[in-house]
Amino acid sequence: MQRSHLTRRDWLKTTTALTIATAGSKLRPSSAAAGDTKEQDVTDIDTRRELFVDDVLIERLTGQANRRLHQPRPCDIALKHDEPWEGSGSGYHSVFQDDDVYRMYYKAWHLEAIQGRLNSSHHPLFCCYAESKDGIEWQKPNLGLVEFEGSKQNNIVLASGILNGANIDAGHPAVFKDQNPDTPADSRYKAIVRSRKPRGLHVLGSPDGLHWTPLSKEPVITEGAFDSQNLAFWDPTIGKYRAYWRIFSNNIRAIRTATSDDFVHWGLHTELQYKDSPAEHLYTNQVKPYHRAPHILIGFPTRYVDRGWSDSTKALPELEHRELRGSSTERYGTAVTEGLLMASRDGVRFNRWNEAFLRPGIQRPGTWNYGHQYIAWHVVETKSHLPGAPPELSLYATESYWTGSGSALRRYTLRLDGFVSVNAPMSGGELFTKPVTFAGTELRLNFATSAAGGIRVEIQDTDGSALPGYGLDDCQVIFGDELDRTVSWKSGGDLSNLNGRPVRLRFQLKDADLYAYRFQGQT
Repeated sequence: MQRSHLTRRDWLKTTTALTIATAGSKLRPSSAAAGDTKEQDVTDIDTRRELFVDDVLIERLTGQANRRLHQPRPCDIALKHDEPWEGSGSGYHSVFQDDDVYRMYYKAWHLEAIQGRLNSSHHPLFCCYAESKDGIEWQKPNLGLVEFEGSKQNNIVLASGILNGANIDAGHPAVFKDQNPDTPADSRYKAIVRSRKPRGLHVLGSPDGLHWTPLSKEPVITEGAFDSQNLAFWDPTIGKYRAYWRIFSNNIRAIRTATSDDFVHWGLHTELQYKDSPAEHLYTNQVKPYHRAPHILIGFPTRYVDRGWSDSTKALPELEHRELRGSSTERYGTAVTEGLLMASRDGVRFNRWNEAFLRPGIQRPGTWNYGHQYIAWHVVETKSHLPGAPPELSLYATESYWTGSGSALRRYTLRLDGFVSVNAPMSGGELFTKPVTFAGTELRLNFATSAAGGIRVEIQDTDGSALPGYGLDDCQVIFGDELDRTVSWKSGGDLSNLNGRPVRLRFQLKDADLYAYRFQGQT
């Protein structure tokens, strides 16, 4: 007992200054007086998991607390595009889990740099297919669908050309399993592909993800640049399909979006807006509902930067090949790409992190070039590389793009919900949320602390006063590293008596990261 008392006393001592600094500064609703919070000022989060990829529910951060972007950890190569029908220009991967199988679709293409020109005519653009039992080890099945050099023993699922009257470019595919409960069985799998003549985007349907049929004779979206992985998906939050595709806006590579009830007829086109982000060239968008919090759309756009020729450019890997590419078109040798992170709740206004989410990384062959770190569409859950640890997120990105005989796809990992955290060092910091209502009986956290650090939670009234029994001093210090820890106070952790009541949450952190929180349990 004495040891427990000393631990708590040490905690209180190190956070006293922070508590005093914020105790006299109660939070108040921005558009209503204390105790008179308007209904529109309160967000009903029900039992949803809330992440910190945006600041929608953050009232303020105090002390040394800040939102911190986390980078994925590189793992082994997941797939090499080394078949004769693939090549150095293979990319634009779609990855998703389909019951007990992981599916992958991608562009198969070969690019060859020759002095003064670029040869891309080795074979037509194909869409290929791979699958996995765990999302880690991938295989290319012999599908027997498309002939290549006299044989159908390959993993080609679509070839460029005429498909039931539609002229499709199979090399720019985005494939998904439709979660619309009303979708017919013969188009349970859907895809968007580019069309050159007529120009636009075609939509396809399939009963099995292998045999495809156009859902319209003509392209369904015709205004755009489209030389990217243009995509669409069912958004369960709004009960509609969303599409995202590449455009030019004031000579900047940008992204446009629209919604549809039936995947064929699309409404008003809207250009994406960003909070506190400059105009930058974005090639892909990779937007999709995050499966653990589907009300939040997360995207991994590719940032394209032409650095020009300089000593640093010449110090990058494979200079000879870089100069060869640049002899055709200079930017082919001087441009570099990397992955970004952005998030939205309405599908149009995005919080885009200006710092790289997936940097090119340590210099090595196949990196720091145009086409590197294009992130696949989208993340999936896979087992951890640590025995006994919980599942983690896997994402995949291209490397060796057009620098050899075939490009590759590397797997990266991140903790579940681990894109962004609210972090505070040992000196401490606090997070105050905006007013929310919730359902459920428990507050659960995805968090990590040091052995000496910790988190405490206070539940406040809307005027910033601690509710009796739920103050900081009532909360047991939470420490460890867990995806779903229940918060408890002296009286326990049952919050059913607060269901539907507008409250604010106050998180006090010391050498800790808070990744997500949710209210859960039967009411």
